Amino acid sequence: MKKRYHLLDGIRGLVLISMILYHASWNLVYIYGMDWKWYRGTWAHLWQQSICWTFILLSGFCYSMGGRHLKRGLQVFGGGLLVTVVTLLVMPQNRVVFGVLTLIGSCMLLMIPLQKLLKRVKPEIGIAVSALLFILAGNINQGYLGFGEWNIIRVPRILYSNLFTTYLGFPEPAFFSTDYFPLMPWLFLFVAGYFLYHILNRRDILQKRFFEKNIPILGFLGKHSLLIYLLHQPLLYVGMEVLL
Repeated sequence: MKKRYHLLDGIRGLVLISMILYHASWNLVYIYGMDWKWYRGTWAHLWQQSICWTFILLSGFCYSMGGRHLKRGLQVFGGGLLVTVVTLLVMPQNRVVFGVLTLIGSCMLLMIPLQKLLKRVKPEIGIAVSALLFILAGNINQGYLGFGEWNIIRVPRILYSNLFTTYLGFPEPAFFSTDYFPLMPWLFLFVAGYFLYHILNRRDILQKRFFEKNIPILGFLGKHSLLIYLLHQPLLYVGMEVLL
């Protein structure tokens, strides 16, 4: 039986709480019409980015720590597909297509063949290259290579043509999703997490007792993150309908 690093569950649980609060705020602003200008600004965007960056990086970090990658990948991908189907049927105006669960499930499945190649790469070089690719592809969904306010090269428009290219990171013009996480640039962040694990593991940093610390509530949330992710929005909707 593989050793469990409770601190990682705690981090995942903490980010889950942050995500639930963020989505509760989103519901209040975009569904119930609350005039909250702060939520539409830069700090709220950074809040949202901190959640998804941590989830994706941590998912890549934990990939090598678990087994049954095919089963787990299909479960997470299936969870993402379920979210898509439900939102298309119940609230198409707020549909989620190619959301974060679809991304993480896809990354887990792609890592099965990719891992054979990545194992040959020195972790320090791997994390540097994957981080650089993540930065360079940061604006690829908007049609450019670059990151933030810096657009370096315009990507040919012909690549942004259909649903499959949208899944890859080249969204077709009419595409809309309230939660869009395509393979690019996010696969590179997942891979960076994979290499980060191997750097820490090679240096025996993960063997320190610090990683064994358990915060019960956060640990519980972290261990059941997929189920909580699937249930939190329906429960938020029901609760807000009752209270508001």
